[in-house]
Amino acid sequence: MMHNPPHPGEILKKEVIAPLNLSVTEAAERLAMSRVALSRVLNGKAGISPDFALRLEKAGVSTARAWLAMQANYDLWQAMQHKQPPVRALQGKAAS
Repeated sequence: MMHNPPHPGEILKKEVIAPLNLSVTEAAERLAMSRVALSRVLNGKAGISPDFALRLEKAGVSTARAWLAMQANYDLWQAMQHKQPPVRALQGKAAS
């Protein structure tokens, strides 16, 4: 069973930005993005986009695929916390 994964921005903040003693402004400049956009990710208000994941990889922070997998796991867990509509199987119905 999947547990509540942390937002990837939280991981980026605690495991990368803080240990390097980078300000959000400095990190944003190095990643060629706005301070506001980076701050939104670090504070869990926005997700890791494929573009941002590639920037992180180019900056030497893991791989783009790893960041996108973290984001997908976080998003999936969030979706699982909400009631889902009734869904019926697609199999068993003849194609038209």
